Amino acid sequence: MARADVRAAMQERILETADRLFYGQGIRAVGVDTIAAEIGISKRTLYNHFPSKDDLIVAYLSRRLKPAPPSDRPPLEQIMGAFDRLERTIATGVFRGCPFVNAVAELKEPAHAANRIALAFKEQRRVWFQGLLERLGIGTAEALSMQLQILMDGAIAAAIVRGDPAVAAAARAAAKVLLEAASVSAPRPTPND
Repeated sequence: MARADVRAAMQERILETADRLFYGQGIRAVGVDTIAAEIGISKRTLYNHFPSKDDLIVAYLSRRLKPAPPSDRPPLEQIMGAFDRLERTIATGVFRGCPFVNAVAELKEPAHAANRIALAFKEQRRVWFQGLLERLGIGTAEALSMQLQILMDGAIAAAIVRGDPAVAAAARAAAKVLLEAASVSAPRPTPND
């Protein structure tokens, strides 16, 4: 294995471990010592890959910043499916909310790069909704995309407080009302969403 491949593999191990620990226990609660020990490497090795904890936090969040995969499914089905997926995610029992919002709330540093990444994620999701709404011919796609994003964020926050996946179903029902008000009929949930 080439040196670059070994380096990339170690970076990925560090990021996988940081992701699991940061998301599961919190960014502030997990130190680089814990991450290094979990992997079985020295702190120095970890710092050779990520010069600071802040660099590791940025890499962790950047790794999670992935665009929604393109789909040939009808736009409305994709929109409603997002709420169905959220409900299933909440029901896993390991759901701790939005990792981007969690990072911003934990770090409490407006200038931290985590804030830019969190904003990029939220905007990416809103633009995804907007694109689907535009494909449906909705004239108010920009405003409605923000409303759908707020419903999604609200369901995530409510799930943290209540621990009940049904909040995503309630958000889905509210999304259906908004879509119907925009003259779009929402499909029923399907088991494969």
